[in-house]
Amino acid sequence: MTQTPLQDSASTPSSATATPPVAKRVPLERTHHGDTFVDNYEWLRDKESAEVVEHLKAENAYQEAVTAHQEPLREAIFQEIKGRTQETDLSVPHRKDGWWYFSRSVEGKEYGIQCRVRAADTDDKIADWTPPAVEPGVEIPGEEVLLDGNVEAEGKPFFSLGGTAVTVDGNLYAYAVDNSGDERFTLRIKDLRTGELLPDVIENVFYGVSFSPDGTRIFYTVVDDSWRPYQVKAHVLGTPVTEDVVVYQEDDAAMWLGFELSADRRYLVLGIGCSEYSETRLLRFDDPTGTVTTVISRNERVLYEAEPFLLDGPDGQTTERILLTHNRGAINSMVSLTDPAELQKPLSEQQWQTVVEHSDDVRVNGAGVTSTHLIVSIRKDTIERVQVMGLAGLGTSAQQAPVEPAFDEELYTAGVGGSDYEAPVIRLGYTSYFTPSRVYDFVLPTAERPAGELLLRKESPVLGGYDGSDYVATREWAVAGDGTRIPLSVLRHKAVQQDSSAAGLVYGYGSYELSMDPGFGIARLSLLDRGVVFVIAHIRGGGELGRHWYEDGKKLTKKNTFTDFVDATDWLANSGWVDPARIAALGGSAGGLLMGAVANMAPEKYAAIVAQVPFVDPLTSILDPDLPLSALEWEEWGNPITDPQAYAYMKSYSPYENVREVAYPKIAAVTSFNDTRVLYVEPAKWVQELRNRTTGSEPILMKIEMDGGHGGASGRYVQWRERAWDYAFIADSLGATELLPGAGLK
Repeated sequence: MTQTPLQDSASTPSSATATPPVAKRVPLERTHHGDTFVDNYEWLRDKESAEVVEHLKAENAYQEAVTAHQEPLREAIFQEIKGRTQETDLSVPHRKDGWWYFSRSVEGKEYGIQCRVRAADTDDKIADWTPPAVEPGVEIPGEEVLLDGNVEAEGKPFFSLGGTAVTVDGNLYAYAVDNSGDERFTLRIKDLRTGELLPDVIENVFYGVSFSPDGTRIFYTVVDDSWRPYQVKAHVLGTPVTEDVVVYQEDDAAMWLGFELSADRRYLVLGIGCSEYSETRLLRFDDPTGTVTTVISRNERVLYEAEPFLLDGPDGQTTERILLTHNRGAINSMVSLTDPAELQKPLSEQQWQTVVEHSDDVRVNGAGVTSTHLIVSIRKDTIERVQVMGLAGLGTSAQQAPVEPAFDEELYTAGVGGSDYEAPVIRLGYTSYFTPSRVYDFVLPTAERPAGELLLRKESPVLGGYDGSDYVATREWAVAGDGTRIPLSVLRHKAVQQDSSAAGLVYGYGSYELSMDPGFGIARLSLLDRGVVFVIAHIRGGGELGRHWYEDGKKLTKKNTFTDFVDATDWLANSGWVDPARIAALGGSAGGLLMGAVANMAPEKYAAIVAQVPFVDPLTSILDPDLPLSALEWEEWGNPITDPQAYAYMKSYSPYENVREVAYPKIAAVTSFNDTRVLYVEPAKWVQELRNRTTGSEPILMKIEMDGGHGGASGRYVQWRERAWDYAFIADSLGATELLPGAGLK
């Protein structure tokens, strides 16, 4: 069914009288390396200013007027998302110590309910690790509610959990709550035997909390004024929070700090790093001196992770070993094994045993252990996969061959969803573009079961008559200007004809070595059902084709990310699937920077652009080390403060600083007032400059969520409405508002 693009939506009755808000100009000069930039809108950064808040509300009012005619379409898409979602549902229980933990969702309620039920221990380990049969809306005998997010969120503008932890004995439950969207959490501890809260309350913690194995201490992370996690602290239960001990403090403004417990819970593992090198420090829980030791110094400039564990030798002796996933002489990383005593020597003299060798075709993402097996996450041919091998003979000629769970789709994602040190199984998550997320338990290989065994625990139900065979996903390749082949995932409804008449959408990210992996999305079906051909462009700067793919799209090669996206758009325009005049672009956060860059580079190629929480004023942000996370960004973009070349290069693509006199397409910048990662001021400034310069008549909009953070608003129904807003804007701009014959909810 061929559809025609709508006329300029600015001429629709609902928006004919709407006038975009005009921010006053307050020129502010920014001078670096002899270059002066005059910023007229930096004053919008003052979120305490009543004038700024009024301006943002005016932006919302304008956006609402211009898009009012899209409300029926937004409502239709929202109802499609809702109609395909099993609202009363629950997760597959996962076992931790003596309990099965799971979460329930209930129709009409925004937030999940955290629950548990006791586990049994028998002589049959596989049976003991088989999750109990749980049903939506049906309580299990002995079920306990740990936390009801709906109760916690009552009367609050926002609700998000930043981490939970349970003591080994199962008696105490810690949870961290954010009620504003600024990612600063309040940590509370509940005694699950009585339901009472302990008097211990810790404010301003960051993601991640863990109890010590003996349950007497809780560890948590604190951020500094620039929102960088820089301290790991320990709180002894029952003592004043003012006496909490700093286990480790990281003073380098360009390094990020985090922690976890080792798989066997003998160590606290401190991870310090940036995208280019790292350092791991270890604290043994049974060490009375509390000494923190360094595995490999950051001065060696090795990017690595370390896991201490106990390995049984052929002689029956158990020895301490450290598993290293590292890039020493291995750009795509490899896995090695070493004796902790080796770490006392200079790095060049240390003896390491190779466990997984380096490959130019395989990216090693990480490795961990259970009591019996090594688990390795790899990426090959863009696809994330899992491999396991027994610990017996590890790092020697007797090492076992890896075993990989086999799946039958070409484009999929398989990742470790959790493992317990003593378990005979590991939990796997699986999804593809048109296979709803599945949870498997993979029985680890033994002499009796050398290939292991995949046990499907759940496939997320999709309602409304969903049939995956109605859709098609293919791997295609665009060719960049320098000859590089760019992988594309092309998704469409099977009813779309290759007659150059359909609408198209190109989505991209391309930063931080993050891969846009195959995954099922209910909301996306609403676009496919309206005949939109959805292209995910796996551009440089992401991680889909290994470390080189990332390094060829960062710092002084960042523009490859933008030109790859334009080349992907050209592939789509020439593919025979779509009308070249009916292509939109979508991206968020660093992908919002991508949207701003391609809007300046090739505005004529897009009918509409949606930039979600867009990083469109990167130079201003990164030049100010006091702004949230700025110093951490130097490893990704370069340091424009000290490096004139990095400054000049960033200035040449910064979206805000390169807006020009040209006809821009319809643009929507979607943001949140309390976002701590990409501040609302960036899209606010960018939208003003776009309106000043555009020679066209298409509307430039900003939609701001006044109660949300970087992920938008917090409740699931609110998030569905946000997605419906974005997709309705795109579908309306492309004239793809009607369902294909036979498509939609059944």
